[in-house]
Amino acid sequence: MFKKKLGLVSLAAFALTLAACTGGDGEETSSTDTGSVSESTAGGEESGVVEFETVMTNDEESIEGGTLRYAMVASSPFQGIFSPEFYEDAYDAELMGFSHEMLFSVDESFMLSQDGMATFEFDEEAKTIAITLKDDLKWSDGEPLTAEDVLFSYEVIGSPEYAGVRYGADFENIVGMAEYKAGEADTISGITVSDDQNITIEYIEVNPSILQSGGGIWGYPMPKHQLENVAIADLASSPEIRNNPVGAGPFRVKSITPGESVEYEANEHYWKGAPKLDGVVVEVVAPETIVSEMENGNYDVASMPTDQYDTYKDGENFTLLGRQELAYTYIGFKLGQWDAEAAKNVSNPDAKMADVNLRQAMAYAIDNNAIATEFYQGLRENAKVMIPPVFGDFVNTEIEGFTYDPDKAAKILDDAGYVDTNDDGFRETPEGEELVINFASMAGGATSEPIAQYYLQEWNNIGLNVQLATGRLIEFQAFYDMLEADNEDIDVYQAAWGTGHDPNPTGLYGETAAFNYTRYVNEENTAILNKINSKDAFDPEFKFEAFHEWQEHMFENVPVIPTLWRSEVFAVNNRVKNYDITYGTTDGWEAVELTSETAY
Repeated sequence: MFKKKLGLVSLAAFALTLAACTGGDGEETSSTDTGSVSESTAGGEESGVVEFETVMTNDEESIEGGTLRYAMVASSPFQGIFSPEFYEDAYDAELMGFSHEMLFSVDESFMLSQDGMATFEFDEEAKTIAITLKDDLKWSDGEPLTAEDVLFSYEVIGSPEYAGVRYGADFENIVGMAEYKAGEADTISGITVSDDQNITIEYIEVNPSILQSGGGIWGYPMPKHQLENVAIADLASSPEIRNNPVGAGPFRVKSITPGESVEYEANEHYWKGAPKLDGVVVEVVAPETIVSEMENGNYDVASMPTDQYDTYKDGENFTLLGRQELAYTYIGFKLGQWDAEAAKNVSNPDAKMADVNLRQAMAYAIDNNAIATEFYQGLRENAKVMIPPVFGDFVNTEIEGFTYDPDKAAKILDDAGYVDTNDDGFRETPEGEELVINFASMAGGATSEPIAQYYLQEWNNIGLNVQLATGRLIEFQAFYDMLEADNEDIDVYQAAWGTGHDPNPTGLYGETAAFNYTRYVNEENTAILNKINSKDAFDPEFKFEAFHEWQEHMFENVPVIPTLWRSEVFAVNNRVKNYDITYGTTDGWEAVELTSETAY
């Protein structure tokens, strides 16, 4: 899938097509050229992390049809951008899990497989991907889904008028895309449509990520028949996307209450056949009330706040499923700006947080093991690197990460010249100037405030004057708007990333990555990312070494502090059947059934 910005406490890293793009069988697979993958929820007995089943089994007889009620646990209204090309956060991705679907299936190692709406043939020498659509594919409005719809998606994202966040190195790597993006060509020369079912994409360079879900192939068609007459600059706000979206998933959007709820009906044109359910109703539910809502049987499925685990772990009318989340929480340092005209990040050597010593000291001053234990009851653990352990061999296990050592933090600051020169209890810069650091964190959930205050306290304890940016926690959408705008009120921030199925960090930390909110640009970082994205990386040993080298570089340079690896927990009412969150399963929402008319 793609990278997604997340809430800190209660927002799941929901894959865009839920189970159809996820996988695993509860066992650790053998190591392959993609890395061994463990389905266990993050480390088993050694880490003390709780483990769960990933499939909702139910021996009761199913009813025909029925409407499933889904709680989207969130502290903010959703934006409602029903477009893979334009959405930006996991709330909208969660909603599109019912109505949109990518062309390709994904196996338990997060590699593209041949069981989806389309098959593909990769030619390493020719540097091409040939995509073939299955017969008689249709959109949710009954119109044919063709190769022109696949091309249209690339044309929209590559357009000079496109203002979304999807365009990046993966698209720039397509032959002719740069010229098309610059307005120097009317077509993308490297993309050829042969007929209604066949399209071929030629790349400048190829690497293993091209076959990783969320890697080099953009896998989402776009309904050209509905959208071709809408100006690209207006698409994200258009009624076609906001009010009447057309998708290829198992359900069709029936009605939307903006920011609050979405009603779906069965899509009889779905390529696997009509789903078992008649429909789905999704409503936004606050983290503070979701436990009682589930206990009262008001909803069938919810991604639960992990900070409240003790309050619902013994629920009787629902079953808990869980898995290691393809995500991590982190603290980022603002180190530059986004140059919109050049479409790249630009480092600022004079940024307040530019000194690596200051960043290292702040990393050693906080105890993320204590946070995981105190607030998350075994559902999170101290993150040592920025690749979740579910990715197996991609993870550099030799890096111990930042452990709590306030004495070491203080010594780093002392040695770097950060001393209190005016006896006010706070350190000045090595130049003797006042140092006030503005820390931004999101509102939402019971633990957001105490965790933010804990960080402030620990940084104050080593003599750093760190205070909340804006004086308070910031609402989800406003928080990310400030990050994207490089708001000068933010020096340091706490956020979370959903990595998607591809561990390749280029889309989050590359020079041209719009999601690189730290704006970290470094020649060595770029060189290592180029290794990861090189043809040499088809050699597994070279690939894993490059990934390990990148993690070592990030640990030493600290543009971000990885804080917590995450597990996600789903409460599923006991009337639900065949709900599967296993990574690699090919059964999505279309397979889900109910065993009674009303929830238990």
